[in-house]
Amino acid sequence: MVPIKLAKDIHWIGANVHTEDLFEGIWPIPNGVALNAYAIKGEKVAIVELVREWGGAALTFLENLKSLSIEPNKIDYIILNHLEPDHTGFTYILRSIAPNAEIVTTQKGSDLVDGFYGIKDKVMSVKTGDELDLGKGKTLQFFEIPHVHWPETMVTYEKESKILFAGDAFGAFGVHRGSIFDDETSEVVKPYWESEMLRYYANIIAMFSPNVIKAINSLSDLDIKTIAPSHGLVWRSSPDVVVRKYLRYANYNQDFAEPEICVVWGSMYGNTEKMLTSVLRGIASEGVSMNVHRVPHEDPSYILASAYKSAGLIIGCPTYEYSMFPPMKNFMELLQKKHVYYKKVLYFGSFGWSGGAQRDFEKLSENMKWDIIEPITFKGHPTKEELEKGESVAKDIARQVKEIPSKIKDEEY
Repeated sequence: MVPIKLAKDIHWIGANVHTEDLFEGIWPIPNGVALNAYAIKGEKVAIVELVREWGGAALTFLENLKSLSIEPNKIDYIILNHLEPDHTGFTYILRSIAPNAEIVTTQKGSDLVDGFYGIKDKVMSVKTGDELDLGKGKTLQFFEIPHVHWPETMVTYEKESKILFAGDAFGAFGVHRGSIFDDETSEVVKPYWESEMLRYYANIIAMFSPNVIKAINSLSDLDIKTIAPSHGLVWRSSPDVVVRKYLRYANYNQDFAEPEICVVWGSMYGNTEKMLTSVLRGIASEGVSMNVHRVPHEDPSYILASAYKSAGLIIGCPTYEYSMFPPMKNFMELLQKKHVYYKKVLYFGSFGWSGGAQRDFEKLSENMKWDIIEPITFKGHPTKEELEKGESVAKDIARQVKEIPSKIKDEEY
């Protein structure tokens, strides 16, 4: 891609990356990811965010600089809002070809510049409210938003154009499809962005939801015309829309989410699966929306996003060697890690000589703020009476979920 103008003398200079690698070494990105970086030209030149040497992104970044007639040795500042290497992996090489550039980040960011890249000189630490005058009307103002999602994180606000360079805040998985801007996004592409944004939030940001709310509140007095994150769309027409989306996601961590049910199941020999059929029948009879996922057949990245946005969660799996079926135990630990709180929850499963899966479920669900219906466990194959109970209990949880108001509002691009 070529440089794209955001405002006078401010351009997107990032890259779209298609790769079979996993984001953070964990999360699949079959639709790739956009590495957004930006160039600001006043009397001095500032680069906001970088890329990493990944899928040709570094070469694209350098070609975009060249297209704007920016020679590396003419770069005055490298603004690093967030030091995670997907943003900053090119730092050492860029600094070697841009020796005059001063790196600008928070104090904790400065420590990471040293830790990751061994760079100690020409590193400026800034704090909330500090400003940097680039000349020609271009002034950068910095605001710390710690733990969105690393402790060193900040955002950069350009006062003339009123652009907020937001780092990981308001980001999404996925490469750009046709345009980098929200107002040039077609109707057929919008569901793609909603899905990739939710999955990005659930996978990357969810644990830090209270900090997201705090950050949004701390920035509420800024007059923001455009939000330019490090991943995903640039929101120039309706920046309030993406703020509301992130607030909605963050509040899933504070209270029950959407009135739908996420069903996650695994079965060894078909006994737990037999109960699953009854459970699904019970949910369907109440007309509640549900998403059904099987472990270990589906990547946890997608199941996590589904569980995060659902007010109801049903876990079905057998006991395996005195404990929970290992793929489900791994998923339950992920729910713990990402603070997937406030759910109407049912556990069901088969056991043979012991019922260790239920003990693991009870331990893993401690402190999760879940409203748990009495589990349904059965020895071997479920009886007719047990299957009827499964259907009845599933109806009950579906009725409870139906009473939860949806958090989704009309959010038009």
